[in-house]
Amino acid sequence: MTKIQIYDTTLRDGAQGEGVNFSLQDKVLIARRLDEFGFDFVEGGYPLSNPKDAEFFQRIAAEPLKNSRVCAFGMTRRKGVKPADDPGMKALLESQAPVITIVGKTHDFHVTEVLRVSLEENLAMIRETIAYLREMGRDVIYDAEHFFDGWKANPAYAAKTIQAAVEGGAMIVVMCDTNGGTMPEEIAAITKEAAVAVSVPLGIHTHNDCELAVANSLAAITAGATHVQGTINGLGERCGNADLISVVANLALKKKGYEVLDGGSVEHLTELSRYVYEIANMHFRINQPFVGPSAFAHKGGMHTHAVARVSKSYEHISPEAVGNERKILVGELSGRATIQMKLSGTTTDAALLERVLKQVVELENRGYQFEAAEASFDLLVRKAAGTYQPHFELQHYHVDVETDGDGRTTTEATVKLRIGDEVRHEVAEGDGPVNALDAALRKALNGRFPNLRGLQLVDYKVRVINSDAGTAAAVRVVIESRDADGTTWGTVGVNENVIKASWDALVDSIEYKLCKGAAT
Repeated sequence: MTKIQIYDTTLRDGAQGEGVNFSLQDKVLIARRLDEFGFDFVEGGYPLSNPKDAEFFQRIAAEPLKNSRVCAFGMTRRKGVKPADDPGMKALLESQAPVITIVGKTHDFHVTEVLRVSLEENLAMIRETIAYLREMGRDVIYDAEHFFDGWKANPAYAAKTIQAAVEGGAMIVVMCDTNGGTMPEEIAAITKEAAVAVSVPLGIHTHNDCELAVANSLAAITAGATHVQGTINGLGERCGNADLISVVANLALKKKGYEVLDGGSVEHLTELSRYVYEIANMHFRINQPFVGPSAFAHKGGMHTHAVARVSKSYEHISPEAVGNERKILVGELSGRATIQMKLSGTTTDAALLERVLKQVVELENRGYQFEAAEASFDLLVRKAAGTYQPHFELQHYHVDVETDGDGRTTTEATVKLRIGDEVRHEVAEGDGPVNALDAALRKALNGRFPNLRGLQLVDYKVRVINSDAGTAAAVRVVIESRDADGTTWGTVGVNENVIKASWDALVDSIEYKLCKGAAT
């Protein structure tokens, strides 16, 4: 088994992605979670760039990580400045990080036209920077920026730059596909050539501008690299970095002969992926390989029928291997096998399955979707089976929205219901029509259904279905609800009137909760 070192740069390279902004506490939380997973290296940031990164290293130094080695990122010394006098070197040493990652120029074009130094001075900057940090007791990883472009343009000089890093004392040389434009076959070939030029292990750092960051990382590892850098969920500048979730999953489950992280960590990759999304306040990438909510979702009737018999017929691994789960989606492409799987195989009533399928197709034609509204689907099945008994009957509702001359808006909803032999008539204010309706409905049901107290609405989405109709277009409303025990479910309503669509989704949410409570 070949051990592959996993180096995470979510907190630095990932933070450069558009829309990503980690607080100091966010960075500490993510670093500690990566440490729990057994990542070999966690790069905390560039201490010279901002006070937040500098403070991060002080926080970690006060309470060190247990499994991962913390890395501080920096650049080679400035032109004409001794390393000991360079502010960047001082900041790196003050970080107290045991490992320092230094980035330097590989491509001769960047040396002369961007950095504007001689080729020999660049070699000295690399060698002297690393040698100084080694003298100060730090281990050094060298990131060779624009490595593959530089190697293709001038392989002799590119080789000299990484040799200078080794002469200075770098323990690992990392080949960076900085522009993300290199093809996998080029990565593999150049990695083999670079391995001949240096005597230390090689690493790979790729960007995703051609949608090849993971493929390129794996190509380099196949060619001999034993260290891979990337970010959780592929966060990063432009199109992002190599997604370490996919890199680790592929090395652990698909490629043979490689050892990564701790033995049981791979089974929790979905948890790690979603943890970082939550900390970053970002939506999950629904079709993300291995860990996305749709990674093992099946909708087509032929697919679901086959998966019901043999799961590997349409799944390359078991979802549980990465902590994910299988989803069976109901839609117009579904067959009876799909409906039966959604019902967990609890019925073989062909007539019922046919009725449910017919209603699903009809409703989807009107704009309904049940993929994120499984509670509404559950109620649909109960109605088709004749087992559904509504807990209340609507007689009337009214919503009034008023705006005064100063632009202040007030919303009031009135709801009139029949619950058994009793008629309840309630009014409530809210922060909008749906909130007011929800409040009035809760008041009307109050006292009769105490198990509704723990129910919360946690998300509300509206989507126009037929935009060609303009303001008369039908809309689809999806409401996500959460129970006191943390259970969540979705409901859906469709109508040309957004209030009516919202009401239908709202009632489904409450009825599902009441039916669920009755069943338990």
